[in-house]
Amino acid sequence: MLCGICSRLVVCVSVRILVWINAPLCSSEVTMAKTRILLIEDNRLLRDGIAAMINGQADMKVVATSSGNDSAEQKVRAGKPRLILIDLGLRNQNGSRVVTSLLKKTPELKVIGMGLIPTQSDIVEFVQAGASGFILKNATVKDFLSTIRSVARGEKVIPPPLTHSLFSHVVDYALKKGDGQLNNAVKMTKREREVIALIADALSNKEIALRLNIATYTVKSHVHNILEKLALHSRLQIARYATDEETDAR
Repeated sequence: MLCGICSRLVVCVSVRILVWINAPLCSSEVTMAKTRILLIEDNRLLRDGIAAMINGQADMKVVATSSGNDSAEQKVRAGKPRLILIDLGLRNQNGSRVVTSLLKKTPELKVIGMGLIPTQSDIVEFVQAGASGFILKNATVKDFLSTIRSVARGEKVIPPPLTHSLFSHVVDYALKKGDGQLNNAVKMTKREREVIALIADALSNKEIALRLNIATYTVKSHVHNILEKLALHSRLQIARYATDEETDAR
């Protein structure tokens, strides 16, 4: 009789052990897989600050950093990142070329470009290179981290300040469809192109009005439309756009 009871007890305990072994772990027992990030930024203070901010998160980690002068490809091989954060305006390297080279060898990488006030040509180059999103360096910490998480999930992200511009819709389409032909996607009128050329020649609104024989307020209207179409913020950026267009045409 006692042996029978002992046998049933052993079976019962064995079953309980098996159930416990096969039971799913609770959330506190599961180690969250972190998004591994390579940070490419030539400003050391900014690079260290961004890395510290990211490493303070539970779901992401900077596994390697680069100033842009060293081999990013070597750091990708060694650190095996899933996502790359890269400055749009590296001083000693062409950022879009770095992205193109890295994605050619490791196509599964996700890439986010970082910039203070990116111009049309900056964004065009990075979209063509394969970037999945953009972060403005004056973004809030919340938006910065949210962009990283969104791109890591496979989403395409444009900075909020650019989302209401015409150019953002072109970029959004290109990000989703993989269309690299963006330079001519934003259509300018003949008059707008004339205004752009004269801004590049450093003429004021009044001087442009005299040159084109139109009212000054009409020039201001054209400048406003140009800024809106190209997602730019200043006449200086319009002049830079004109220079980039002239260089590309050669």
